[in-house]
Amino acid sequence: MKIIFSTYLPISLISGGPRVQVLQTAKELNKLKVTVKFFDQWAKNDFMKVDLVHLFAANIGTYHIAKILHQQKIPFVISPIVYSQRSNPLIRTATNLTYLIKKIKPGFYTDFQITKDICDWSKIVLPNTSDELDLINNGLSIDKMKLILIPNGVEDKFLKGSKTFFKKKFNLNNFLLNVGHIGPERKNIYRLINALKRTTHKLVIIGKISKDSSGDKCLKIANENPNILLIDGIDHDSPLLSSAYSSCSAFLLPSLFETPGIAALEAGLAGAPIVITEKGGTKDYFQNFAQYVNPYSKQSILNGIENSLREKKTDSLQKHIRNNFLWSSVAEKTLKAYKQALKY
Repeated sequence: MKIIFSTYLPISLISGGPRVQVLQTAKELNKLKVTVKFFDQWAKNDFMKVDLVHLFAANIGTYHIAKILHQQKIPFVISPIVYSQRSNPLIRTATNLTYLIKKIKPGFYTDFQITKDICDWSKIVLPNTSDELDLINNGLSIDKMKLILIPNGVEDKFLKGSKTFFKKKFNLNNFLLNVGHIGPERKNIYRLINALKRTTHKLVIIGKISKDSSGDKCLKIANENPNILLIDGIDHDSPLLSSAYSSCSAFLLPSLFETPGIAALEAGLAGAPIVITEKGGTKDYFQNFAQYVNPYSKQSILNGIENSLREKKTDSLQKHIRNNFLWSSVAEKTLKAYKQALKY
């Protein structure tokens, strides 16, 4: 089978979970004898010589390629990577209203309408949480028969991180860890730092710092707290990252929502206790093996941390992730979905 992968252009600049999802899915599909090529806008991409196109992210960044594929009758599947805290009835009403306005005023677009169009045009839609599936089905009115839940995954290398390498390099013991972008509102770093302000907990935050007012605000308050260490990014393949996961007292991801947070899967596989947002489908992955927090409440975040630190460490979450969410398993499910898409 031959597949072309495509997504929004800045994915390598932004980095993060979607980039990991694309690269690891391709890597594991290749092991299953699937030939995966990445779309190159400057080269001649012969779509007629592949079986299927797989788009990642149903947004304005992929809208035009999806539209052209649809117009030229080239089959594709979509991993939407979407989530909203708005209710399904509101999403449905807003989307229907958009289509009415477009009849009067062509060229009018909204995010929900763009996502719906791409999902409508695709052969199969591949949400990665039950919450995302529900939004696409009941919010965007996409037929449930067209939806196949394909989870996100994790690399098995995170099972093998050193428990001392990171600690020795930074002279740290008993520290909390967060990995992600520093500044974007969704990642909720400012509230996390404030929640720990009156405690003695050491917090390490690893991630690119946004060069804007939000990033500056996080940087300012972090620099005022001697217990906080900001590390401006560690390469995803670095043994330092694996070691940080393995050696932290708890991994914190109290984002406004996560779907489900690949960094938390990596940390969980490394053996770290997880404190994570309750919003965005995280319970599909972490079940009863994590502390869930209300991301809008500093007290809830703090309570989740304290509860996690009091709990006896077990390997239950580590086993659960290893048995269900390795990228090799994700690739097998993805290939099965491709075969179903090609039957239509």
